[in-house]
Amino acid sequence: MARTQVKGKGRKWSAKVKTDSTHPSPGLFNESAPKIARALASKKVSPKGPGLGMRMLTFYINRAGRNLSKSRRQELQHAKELLREREGGKARPKKRTKK
Repeated sequence: MARTQVKGKGRKWSAKVKTDSTHPSPGLFNESAPKIARALASKKVSPKGPGLGMRMLTFYINRAGRNLSKSRRQELQHAKELLREREGGKARPKKRTKK
């Protein structure tokens, strides 16, 4: 017999993601952008380097979705820019917004 999924509110696939390769401290993503970038670039949190920290931060932003305030999202985006600079990449130009 084939399995069927019940439609409705289910948990998102990302809620099931577990990893032992990263070790961020509790509340890290509520800190300032420089502190987040510094922690995510450290070998203690991201043993594979700042690239892994960047993926972790992007995952957090995507997972939070619309629940992030505009100011918090901006702070996290700034942390991504700082991490990108630590990786040796150039900071991306800011998006122009219509007023």
